[in-house]
Amino acid sequence: MTMSGRRVIVTGASSGIGAATAQRFAEEGWRVALTALDESGLREVASHHVDNCPILCPGDMADPQTAATLAQTVAAEWDGVDALIHCAGMFIGGDAITAAISEWRRPLDIMINGAVFLVRALVPLMRSGGGRIVLITSVHGERAEAGGSAYAMAKAALNQYCRALALELAPRGILVNAIAPGFVDTPMSVMNGVNELESDWFRTNYIDGHHLPLKRAAQPEEIAGVAYFLAGPDASYITGQVITVDGGLTITF
Repeated sequence: MTMSGRRVIVTGASSGIGAATAQRFAEEGWRVALTALDESGLREVASHHVDNCPILCPGDMADPQTAATLAQTVAAEWDGVDALIHCAGMFIGGDAITAAISEWRRPLDIMINGAVFLVRALVPLMRSGGGRIVLITSVHGERAEAGGSAYAMAKAALNQYCRALALELAPRGILVNAIAPGFVDTPMSVMNGVNELESDWFRTNYIDGHHLPLKRAAQPEEIAGVAYFLAGPDASYITGQVITVDGGLTITF
């Protein structure tokens, strides 16, 4: 079954998993609408697939106007959409007690509120019996890390939002799933100028140690491949699932 000409929206498409996902769908012949805060990054990604990336809609996922503008543009240009892949995300570390609330809540505003705004704006544009929604969450949705409470809460909320949406949208034939990556080699791996994937801590625990069976971080394209599968015909009986893609990280003690 050819997927050429189908239409997908990818958020967070300026870098990392979002950029790889946009590129994968474009390579497979889908028409791709790209959105992210970084307009120059969006243009760079789109430049590699000009014919299949006709819509660029820069904006902040925390702002409901971004979703509204995206929906208006898609309705005018395409008259509908087949899939939404919500990759937009960010990590801000901070103490759960003392961090400024405005900073602490930023990951929640972008990832969970952004998902809600997008779904409400775009589901009316999905054809009955064929729509797909994929939310990129994280193993942090089931695991905790000191200093990362807001990020983990946002990812856990996305997992539960996935399940709730799957129930509510099933009568329309819209399937909703989530992908929970572990370590992925993206710009988010760099904190304060240090790439955690190149640190002694990562090598000791995950390459030399036993906590990561595959002994490496994922490449963004490996997550994009799972998103592409979930948007395609072979995933027609999968909904409400959080699929962990972590190289075995969460199966170990």
